[in-house]
Amino acid sequence: MTIGVGGSTAEQELAKLTDMTQGAASISRDEYSARIANAQSIMQAEGIAAIYVNAGTNLYYFTGTRWYASERMVGAIIPASGAVEYIAPAFEVDTLNGYMTIEGKVNTWQEDESPYALFGDVLAQMGINSGDIGIDESAAFFIFDGVRQAHPQFNYVNAKPATAGCRMIKSATELSLLQRAKDMTLEVHKAVARILREGITTTEVEAFINAAHIKVGIPAGSYFCIVLFGEDSAYPHGVKSPKALELNDTVLIDTGCQLFGYNSDITRTYVYGEPSARQRELWQCEQDAQIAAFEAAQLGASCASVDRAARDVLEAKGFGPGYDVPGLPHRTGHGIGLDIHEWPYLVLNDQTPLAAGMCFSNEPMLCVPGEFGVRHEDHFYMTDQGPVWFTKPAHSIDDPFGYQA
Repeated sequence: MTIGVGGSTAEQELAKLTDMTQGAASISRDEYSARIANAQSIMQAEGIAAIYVNAGTNLYYFTGTRWYASERMVGAIIPASGAVEYIAPAFEVDTLNGYMTIEGKVNTWQEDESPYALFGDVLAQMGINSGDIGIDESAAFFIFDGVRQAHPQFNYVNAKPATAGCRMIKSATELSLLQRAKDMTLEVHKAVARILREGITTTEVEAFINAAHIKVGIPAGSYFCIVLFGEDSAYPHGVKSPKALELNDTVLIDTGCQLFGYNSDITRTYVYGEPSARQRELWQCEQDAQIAAFEAAQLGASCASVDRAARDVLEAKGFGPGYDVPGLPHRTGHGIGLDIHEWPYLVLNDQTPLAAGMCFSNEPMLCVPGEFGVRHEDHFYMTDQGPVWFTKPAHSIDDPFGYQA
């Protein structure tokens, strides 16, 4: 039997887990202010007069205001210089004020009025009557379409140079939160491996993972969870009717949580029972690709070159080519932060150069439909000295969590 897999119960494992959030610090008001200043410097360099950040992660990142996107326009205007102002329905003002970290004037509209007309009025009050206006790349089309029709005098551009330009480089506080979240999820992975037994269902495992995340200090539980056994593991995001666990099945578990909004996202693949020669071969091949990607992630190298390094390992073993299966059908990795998938991406068409502060998943999954799949997913961040793991890769197929390392 694979070391650390099976032999325990959900009750026993939950009893061992403890709150791991002690000492974790949320983002300070000063850091939110610094983010706005950084965005304004980028906007000035890019010739953007103002940007609109919509409810969601961009609004939260810059202002500390937690608000979820809906059919009503709620967001903030960040001018290239000057104070941030908000746009919201009038009936939401008191609630919105309660969520703010960065205070600002709230410009309101009644239900029978146009928030898009109000948008241009606010810009005019800021002294902005022409020029480039950046629209949050995650804003719904109806918002963009509404403001451009109401105020065609502006040239509307993607706000991504300012939004992604700030968010892709993580601060020390962000790195600390990401590290803690990943440490928590890795402990959950260790616990769930020990409760596996023949006949256990994926829904039982998912329920345990959610409870385990709550036990380590995340009240909302798992942010997401994918549990796959046997051939189902060959399909990256699962199947319609997942099977129960059988002896010698490949087990693939991908899960994560959010700590003050910052995401963990870790996958472990191992065997419940005794690995076959084929399972050993593909497990090691995938890990070789993961290590090759990590070693290729050097300052100034392109994101594409990291994807290429992983893909070369798999293609040398006869998989692919390119994104064909059997092989690696998706990108090698993604940026991570307040969004579980964010810029930049470790994919062949992303030429972004790696820089200190960038954070990535490293998950060059090997998919063999009709057999099984292997995904090792750990994350790393870039420093002035090169890449550093948040969590180290699985130790071996016989001892994935390194209990006898």
